[in-house]
Amino acid sequence: MGEKKLFGTDGVRGVANREPMMVEMAVNLGRAVAYVLMERKHGKRPRVVIGKDTRLSGYMLENALVAGLCSMGADALLVGTLPTPGIAVLTIDQKADAGFVISASHNPFQDNGIKLFSCDGYKLPDEEEAEIEKLMTSGKLPSLLPKAGGIGKSFRVEDALERYIAFCIGTFPKELDLKGVRIVLDCGNGATYKAAPATFERLGAHVTTLHSTPNGLNINARCGSQHTEALCEQVQAERADVGLAFDGDGDRLIVVDENGVELSGDHVLAVCAKDLKERGKLNNNLAVGTVMSNFGLHATMRKLGIDFGCSAVGDRYVLELMKEKGGILGAESSGHMIFLDKHTTGDGIVSGLQLLAVMRRTGKEVSELASILKLSPQHLVNVDVASRPPLKDLPGVQAAIQAAEKELGQDGRVLVRYSGTQNMCRVMAEGPTDEIVRRLCDSIAAALKKEIG
Repeated sequence: MGEKKLFGTDGVRGVANREPMMVEMAVNLGRAVAYVLMERKHGKRPRVVIGKDTRLSGYMLENALVAGLCSMGADALLVGTLPTPGIAVLTIDQKADAGFVISASHNPFQDNGIKLFSCDGYKLPDEEEAEIEKLMTSGKLPSLLPKAGGIGKSFRVEDALERYIAFCIGTFPKELDLKGVRIVLDCGNGATYKAAPATFERLGAHVTTLHSTPNGLNINARCGSQHTEALCEQVQAERADVGLAFDGDGDRLIVVDENGVELSGDHVLAVCAKDLKERGKLNNNLAVGTVMSNFGLHATMRKLGIDFGCSAVGDRYVLELMKEKGGILGAESSGHMIFLDKHTTGDGIVSGLQLLAVMRRTGKEVSELASILKLSPQHLVNVDVASRPPLKDLPGVQAAIQAAEKELGQDGRVLVRYSGTQNMCRVMAEGPTDEIVRRLCDSIAAALKKEIG
C-alpha cells in the first residue's frame, strides 16, 4: 500500500484544528473507513463505535467522524467519554465492525488524535491503516458517496459506561474483594474520571479521587500518570495502601506504593509475572517488555526463571510479540500493561485490578511485592526537536552516542529514538551510577539541541 503519511505509531495525531487534526480530515477518515468496511461486508451497512476522552476538541472531531461515517452509509454508535480500552470493549459488545477513539493519550489538551480498533477489539494493523489512507488521498471519496436513501444514522449507547465498568469488575477474581483496601486514584482529568472510582468502589475499596473534574482544558495538566507528585503526597497523608495514576485516555497505569514511592510498569510486570508463574498461569513461561525496559528487569526475569522478550517501543509492538510467542503478559516501563487473558489492549483500570489481586492473594504490601525488582540507574531526557532527520545523519549526535557507549562498555547502554507521537527525541541511558547516566544523557541531549533543537 506504500508508506503511510497520515497514520503514526498510534493512529493520527496532532494539534487540534491544525493539520492534520482538522474537521475535513476526520470527515474523510470516517468516509474512508465506512467505505472499506462496506466493501468487506459486500454492501451491508457497517456499524462503528465512536468514543473520546475529555479534550475540548473531542466534540468537534466526534461530530466530524459521525458526518463522515453517515455520509458514506455507515451507522455511528456514540459511547461518549470512555477510556480507550473501553472503546475496544464496546466495539465487541455492540458487535460493531470497528471503533474510533478520539484521544491524544498523555499529550496536553491542545493535541488530539484518532485511532481505530477492529471488530475483534485489537488496534488496526498497519496494512489496513495504509489501505484507508490510500483511499483518503485518492480523490475518489466524493464519487463513492451513496444517494440520499443510503445515508447512515447515529445512535447513542446510553449504558456504555456501565457496560465497561462491568467488564472491568469481571477481570477481578470472583473469590476476592477489596473491602478494607484504601486506594487513591489520580484520573488525570481524563477518560477514567467516572469509570475508575466506580469500579474500585463497587469491589469494596475505600477510594479517594484526585483530578476528576475535567473541563476540556485540564487533561494531563500536572496530574495523572506522568505527574504523580500530588498522588504520592495524598497516599502518604491518608496512609493509603496504594495509589493508581492513569493517563488521559486510561490505557496507562503508574503505581505508587504505600510509602508514596512511584513504581514503573517494569515493577508491575515483575510482580504479575511472578504471581502468574507461581500459579501455573504464565503462558509459555513468557513475559514481554520493550527495548526501554530496565536492565534490572532482565536480571529479575532470569532469577525467576521466566523467559523475557523485548519488542520495539509501543504497545502495539508489545502485543505483536506476545501473540507471536503465545504470551499473555506484556508491559512498557511507561505503564502500558497488557493482560491478554483479560483484554485485547492495554487498560489502566484492569492493570490496577490485577496488581490488587496479587496484594489480596498474598497479603503483602505493594512495596514488598515490588522489592523483587532492583532497578539499574536510568535517566531519560526528552528533547524537543524542530525536525526529525535520521539520527545516523547527525555527526555530532553520533559522536556523543559513541562516546557514551564506549564509556559504559558492558555496564550499561544508550538508547536514542524519536517519539512516535510528539516532535521529540528521547535519550535514555542506563549504567552503574546516577551521576554517570545523567551526564551521558545530557551530553547526547546537548548534541541534539545543537543540530536539530
